[in-house]
Parts: sequence; C-alpha cells; structure tokens
Amino acid sequence: MAKTEIRTPDAPTPVAAFSQGVRKGPILQVAGQVAFDPATGDVVGDTVAEQTRQAMRNVLAVLAAGGASLADVVMLRVYLTDTAHFAEMNAAYGEFVTEAPFPARTTVYVGLPDKLLVEIDALAVVE
Repeated sequence: MAKTEIRTPDAPTPVAAFSQGVRKGPILQVAGQVAFDPATGDVVGDTVAEQTRQAMRNVLAVLAAGGASLADVVMLRVYLTDTAHFAEMNAAYGEFVTEAPFPARTTVYVGLPDKLLVEIDALAVVE
C-alpha cells in the first residue's frame, strides 16, 4: 500500500520537511494547521477564535484534497498556548464540528511561534 502526499494551494505550504497531509490506504493524517492564510502566509486574526476558524478552514482544505471531509475524521488534536483560551477556542471549534457522532478530541497546551495561539491536526478514515 503506497503512501501518498496530500497537497493543496487552499492550505498553507509547509515551511519545513513535512506534508500538509499523508494518505495510506483509508487513513488520512492532516498535519497540524495554524492560522496562516494560504494565499499570503500571514497570520489570520489576533484572537484564538479567529485563529481557530482559520486553522479549521485549513484542516478542511487538506481533508478535501485527500478525498475526505469532517464526517470522516475520527480524531482532532488541538494545541493551545494558554489555558485561558479554552472556552473561546471551543466555541469557534463548535461552529465547525456540529454533527454527532463527534470526532474524538485531545486538547494540549504548548508553545507556538510568535502570534500563533492554536494549532489543529486531524486523523480521518476514508471509506
């Protein structure tokens, strides 16, 4: 079973040696997406809600390029820089994740590069 790189202009281009996504058989892993605008490379938004929305749009773009949708996602991981941002992130996240069964989710607190408040990755199983 071959491993296939997933690449789309609708999500930010990686600045290091990793793919936007990788698919092997029915498994699609989306790399951590932050709030970069894919066209400009600029950070979108100053709040965690704005950045969560952009990160989710980027995740959705990579999923689509890999032949998947949010309905195929079994796990989302959210990385936040501040525990105080949880409620605001969760509200923005809830604008995208609206139908049960919901994906599993883990939220962890990390350091991210300057101005970035959230990063989100996804694991999907495509039928």
